[in-house]
Amino acid sequence: MADAASGEPQPRRVLGLPGATALVMGNVIGVGVFQLPAAIAGYGTIGIVAFVVVSICSVLLAVVFGWLARRLPHTGGPYVYARDAFGELTGFLTAWSYWITSWASNGALVVAWAGYVNVLVPLHGKGPNLVVTIGALWLAVLANLAGVRGAGVIAVVTTVLKFVPLVLVAFIGLFFIKKDNFGPFVAHGGAIGSLSAAAAVLMFSFLGVESATVAAEEVHDPRRNVLRATVAGTVAAAVVYVVGTISVFGLVPHGTLEHSTAPYADAAHAMIPGWSGADETMAAAAVISGAGTLVGWTLISARMPYAAARDSLFPGMFLRRNRRGVPWIGLVAAGALASGITLLNYTGGLQAAFTALALLTTFTAAVPYVFSAAAQLLWLLTDHGPVGRPEAAVRFARDIVVSAIAVAFTIWLVAGAGYSAVYQGVLLLFAGIPVYVFMRWRAARAAVLRGEDAEKSQIE
Repeated sequence: MADAASGEPQPRRVLGLPGATALVMGNVIGVGVFQLPAAIAGYGTIGIVAFVVVSICSVLLAVVFGWLARRLPHTGGPYVYARDAFGELTGFLTAWSYWITSWASNGALVVAWAGYVNVLVPLHGKGPNLVVTIGALWLAVLANLAGVRGAGVIAVVTTVLKFVPLVLVAFIGLFFIKKDNFGPFVAHGGAIGSLSAAAAVLMFSFLGVESATVAAEEVHDPRRNVLRATVAGTVAAAVVYVVGTISVFGLVPHGTLEHSTAPYADAAHAMIPGWSGADETMAAAAVISGAGTLVGWTLISARMPYAAARDSLFPGMFLRRNRRGVPWIGLVAAGALASGITLLNYTGGLQAAFTALALLTTFTAAVPYVFSAAAQLLWLLTDHGPVGRPEAAVRFARDIVVSAIAVAFTIWLVAGAGYSAVYQGVLLLFAGIPVYVFMRWRAARAAVLRGEDAEKSQIE
């Protein structure tokens, strides 16, 4: 990969294993976890099965990303893998799609986050809500401009704080569950259809498993720590997701859960009858969770265009770093684009806009996921290992199966996103083609000019 321009500050390896793990966990576990049990309750208890399936597949995808980081421990993660395996155009589409995911998900996140802020501090009217949401986006940008170390500390602190109430409800709640609360296994329709529909809702909850790979050059010993952080962060999130959902299903009657706007608060009420502060406690956890996720995704949003710009596939301005080595142009651009989407959200129905953005980002994230998993599958088939050495037959078969499942899972992500999200996502992907053409034209023109200069120097 091409190096950054001479004299520019280079990435600093300031994220240790705890910081990288917290980045993964923080980006995966956002605000949505506090609504997920209610979101899938309408499908019946089969929603728990869907959560288990999605969790297992997400962990396998995390393992694949860890393997890929061992082979290519560079900033950009999925973009680097797609470009190295399939060429520049695939690499560009991967980077473009992932970049859309990073700032669009922040737009969706901050809309949901503001709803929990309202529980703690009522914001009357559209104006105050808008100030809080836009302000949160730019505070996340400022936190990242101060340096990756600061963003890493925020990720660790917010991850610990939001895990406390989630873990308490999830694991202590198991001792209070009642069998009758679970309701029917399949509430409506057939089992297969309900399983797929519930899984489609849950897919958005695991976006971010690749976060440590995108910032790999800022992680200490990335060949070792990115794999460990990615797998550990995803497994921890999956355990909290599944156990928490089981507890909430068993604590809150099915009919109540279907219409709940705060399922974890309802579960806390069931555990401690008469606890008047349950709503505020869970809202505070959601606000902390959302703030950490916002900072984490903002960090990631600048790394993907930076990696592509090093290869002249994104404009060179994304290479500019401040004195702390942070690619500030990417941060500012992400903040501006996320702010624009948030403003658009406030012109219509917020819940509908959030759902649309969530499904859109599920599709745009599936593009880099499928190319990354396919790259690992290709390399396994062509060189039988990351360094070209023959692998034991059992290990090789295991790696092939895991990578193939990851590919199939990401294709399932696209199917689950729905027609509208796929349609919009494809349009956004195609919107990047003129940018790719322009960047390749500039590169070709620069090569011609260099050749002409070389000929002139020879004549002189």
